[in-house]
Amino acid sequence: MKSNNKYIVKALMAFGLVAGMSSCEDFLNREPMSTISPEAYFSSAAQLEANLNDEYPNVLPAYGGWDYGIFGEDKGTDNQVEANANDRYTLDRWRVPHEESDNWKFERIYRINFFLSQALPKFGTDISGAQNTISGDVSSVKHYIGEMYFLRAYEYFKKLQLFGDFPIIKAPLADDMQTLAAASQRSPRNEVARFIISDLDSAYLYMSDIDMATTRVNKDLAMLVKSRVALFEATWLQNFNGTAFVPGGPGWPGEQLYSGYAYPSGSIENEVRYFLEQAVESSRMVADKYKGQLTQNTGVLQQSVDDPVNPYYEMYASEDLSSVPEILLWRQYARGLSTHNINAAAGRGNYRIGLTRGFVQNFLMKDGTPVYTHGTYAEGDGYYMGDEVMNNVIVNRDSRLAIFLKVPGQTNILYELDNNEGTEMVMTEPYPLITSGDAERAYATGYTIRKGASFNRKHYANGGGYTAAVCFRAVEALLNYMEASYLLNGSLDATAREYWTLIRQRACMDTDFDKTIALTDMSKEAENDWGAYTAGQILEDKTLYNIRRERRCEMMAEGLRYMDLRRWRSMDQLINTPYHIEGMHLWNTPMEAWYDNEDGTSSLIADGSSTANVSSPDRSEYLRPFEKNSTQAAFDGCTWKMAHYLYPIMVKQFQLVEAAGVDVLYQNPYWPVVADQPAEQ
Repeated sequence: MKSNNKYIVKALMAFGLVAGMSSCEDFLNREPMSTISPEAYFSSAAQLEANLNDEYPNVLPAYGGWDYGIFGEDKGTDNQVEANANDRYTLDRWRVPHEESDNWKFERIYRINFFLSQALPKFGTDISGAQNTISGDVSSVKHYIGEMYFLRAYEYFKKLQLFGDFPIIKAPLADDMQTLAAASQRSPRNEVARFIISDLDSAYLYMSDIDMATTRVNKDLAMLVKSRVALFEATWLQNFNGTAFVPGGPGWPGEQLYSGYAYPSGSIENEVRYFLEQAVESSRMVADKYKGQLTQNTGVLQQSVDDPVNPYYEMYASEDLSSVPEILLWRQYARGLSTHNINAAAGRGNYRIGLTRGFVQNFLMKDGTPVYTHGTYAEGDGYYMGDEVMNNVIVNRDSRLAIFLKVPGQTNILYELDNNEGTEMVMTEPYPLITSGDAERAYATGYTIRKGASFNRKHYANGGGYTAAVCFRAVEALLNYMEASYLLNGSLDATAREYWTLIRQRACMDTDFDKTIALTDMSKEAENDWGAYTAGQILEDKTLYNIRRERRCEMMAEGLRYMDLRRWRSMDQLINTPYHIEGMHLWNTPMEAWYDNEDGTSSLIADGSSTANVSSPDRSEYLRPFEKNSTQAAFDGCTWKMAHYLYPIMVKQFQLVEAAGVDVLYQNPYWPVVADQPAEQ
């Protein structure tokens, strides 16, 4: 049976070669697949669990995958930026790769398919497990199979976001290049989304008999992710209708394979409705269960060991989240075994990733009113205190900003002050080090997030942090329901209003969101928020906009922002009107004096030269991290190309499929099939 298993692995690797997987040596040398027969290995619940454990860190979000942002996919948006602009906001720096390890990669999908191809026949076709031959507790066996369905769905959702149309592969394939090349045929994106939802439904059914610890995937998480996927696809189809980015749209490249494409539901409008209904149903299942268990927020940042602990803050800074009902999945770390550097990053300048001025201004006042109803952004009216002194920015504001935006003078470390494990911490928050060139300690925008920063010194060992990573929170289900039900019905139903009230209560804000909606000025919001746009036009629907705003503020730095901006089609306006990313109010404020040398001269260099450390006041009184000198990407503002909503497929993939004599592959809209070339439009 060893030879049979090697044949399967060889087949997987052959397809991986077509698909741009990792090297043969890396893959074929992995245990146990290359040396132990599947009959022997997939024969017990413990073996299924061990196989799953190997996939968890490769598929699910975690620190490292989220980067130091704190959570990757929020950086490089209008929420958070690094010191240099992302290539996607330039005209020619994002180019088609010839070969890229993470582009069009199938390794995880095929490992999951191999698991299912071995476990399902042994369990039996009946979901009850009536024919099960796998030893161990039947409920556990079912749960592990359900987990693998979830992991396949989640991996496919990543591909849907990156590429849209994508091959649907459900089983290991034979070692035949014609077969493997033919399997590269992309399925229309809505069918990929339907496949993902089907896998999540299977995951839910298989996992329904047992509740595992929340360090493992569970049935509630399957429904949460189902609502995320369904909402993503519904809004994508709705907002890109009439473009090349939806099946059957004008210029859709899939037309060469699916001429006259017909949606399963009959039309794109019906398809949108189908996905919205799926999102509403699945999100409500989770939201109703957890709406009364949202983590308490005192609204106050703890600044003394004698102050009450704020559970909402500690949710991102604790070692163990097993007792936090709102957390549906978290990743555990351990001293000396599995560690990260999130605390050290968040305790300083967050590795030169800063919040933007637009994001900070977008947060409401504590009474639910927009900031611009209280004087100018710079000076305020006494309730809003203005931004000429950074500490004033958080006064009387939404508590989510007040507790997670660092300001000078705050105490960063409260516990175990003499614990020498902590080597990379700043005890008291300094003024932002915007002039520093240190890649680890500099502040990109002056506005820096403290989300994820522990108050205990022991967590600040260089590279040795071991606080838990929050992967999924139940509050997202409330937000998903609010948006999906509003889009489906055109109004806020009683359930959506209840959920919104609960979220605002937890944020320690006035719960009268109707007042917020009435006072919303979309022209003002468009200055601060890309989400105020769809298809290059400012939203007219102020209710929909405020649902988007609530999501932006509640899920800050949790990796959803770039996904949301793409599905809302919120970057078109950058094509004709470049956007200037800004940070703190620097020039003509008392904060200029922070950067005076001992002799009274300023350390600020704003002459546009290669040695400039800040942007010129001639460009703006606000710090512009991308505009210190003209050699920087996005020096003249962040721009956009329509092609950038999807990733290009690497050229090597086309070459391999063409060599097999199979013409089934097409490039994404406006990307060429030529290496090292930018998008056409």
